[in-house]
Amino acid sequence: MLNRRHIRVKVMQSIYAMHQKNSDELEKEEKFLLQSIDIIQDLYLIMLSSLIEIRNKEIVFLVNSSNKHLATPEEKNPNKKFVNNIVLKHLAENIALNSAIEKRKINNWSMNDDYILILLNEIKKSALYQKYISTNKSSFEEDKQFVVDMFTEVLAPNEKLYDYLEDQKLTWVDDIPLVNTQIQKQLKQFSESVDFRVEKLYKDEEDKEFVSLLFRKTVLNEVELAKEYIDKTPNWDADRIAEIDTIILKMAICEFLKFPSIPIKVTINEYLEIAKEYSTPKSSLFINGILDNLVKEFEKENKIKKAGRGLM
Repeated sequence: MLNRRHIRVKVMQSIYAMHQKNSDELEKEEKFLLQSIDIIQDLYLIMLSSLIEIRNKEIVFLVNSSNKHLATPEEKNPNKKFVNNIVLKHLAENIALNSAIEKRKINNWSMNDDYILILLNEIKKSALYQKYISTNKSSFEEDKQFVVDMFTEVLAPNEKLYDYLEDQKLTWVDDIPLVNTQIQKQLKQFSESVDFRVEKLYKDEEDKEFVSLLFRKTVLNEVELAKEYIDKTPNWDADRIAEIDTIILKMAICEFLKFPSIPIKVTINEYLEIAKEYSTPKSSLFINGILDNLVKEFEKENKIKKAGRGLM
């Protein structure tokens, strides 16, 4: 689920937080960083479980409506296409998903079912839903496309849901798009013949180790890393360089010098994209100029030691 860019963002944010607090408690800050990444898995399961709980709420609604003393013919024999949706049923019955939800103690919706009702109402008000239930006939492909569209157009952009998640964990603000993109991708790839797989947080152990290594190597070498670029900014007063930009420069230089398996172009491209999203409008141009000059200097001085083919 996690990609390297998102890992870099989380590390950058942690270093920024350390600076703001004037903290030098490396182990404590690293622990918080790792925890903030670990709970992305909770966010992922919360979003998936919302699909299960929305269907459950509609089942309860249909049963209660049909049991009313003066139930209408439509209420006694409702259109059950939504609750019988193949994809939603599969998620509700998926052993691995339910085990993961139980193991991580994901119980948000049992404690806040008003949000599920809000989401269900938004779904039922949508033209997407009305078109879907306009007929009792269904197919796997239609069911899948409906769930993909419902998630993409109704759930993911819902402001009340976003506000709720932000209130739960402030660190989720930047994680929500990542998680929603992952779920959307999995729903699109859903197959009748293959069980839905609960996505792992890290692609592999190397990515997991990258978090701590990048954090520690940058923080422990900040003074030395700053010396590499401080004289390369004659037109910029050091105090006027944006805080985020200094962190990005240190992290990029750290990767140049201390991560032999990461290609130079990858490092530059990743941090330029991060600068565009998280720093000032001119930051990416400024950072690009500094890093380009540094790479030329490092190569001339034979400071960069990259292992493997095509890494330069």
